[in-house]
Amino acid sequence: MQNVNILAVLVAAVSSFMLGGLWYSNALFGATWNRLADTQKSGQGHPAKVFGVSFVFALLAALAFAVLIPPPANAMAAACQGLLVGAGLVAASFGINYQFANRPAAMWLIDGGYHTAQFLIYGLVIGLWR
Repeated sequence: MQNVNILAVLVAAVSSFMLGGLWYSNALFGATWNRLADTQKSGQGHPAKVFGVSFVFALLAALAFAVLIPPPANAMAAACQGLLVGAGLVAASFGINYQFANRPAAMWLIDGGYHTAQFLIYGLVIGLWR
């Protein structure tokens, strides 16, 4: 924990939170995701709670990444670390759950794509700011 740059963790979490705002907006994948998730039927919850809890999870993920992933040698290595965690661990884990829940592949591509991009950001921000 002593080698963790807390400011880098905070910046990474804020950056991924901002990416999520764009990613799930109607400008990108929001309308499709809402249709696939059928949020009209299930509801989305209070926005303050949704955003607050989501930021806490982004912060927790950034902190875990900073603690577990060794410092990269360069920007390419940092990007590869982020992509490997995002696609190979997070998106792949979502894929398992989505198969059992019988969710559409398009929804997995949106969510898995977001988390792959999220961890790419974590790799670059946290990895290069040590």
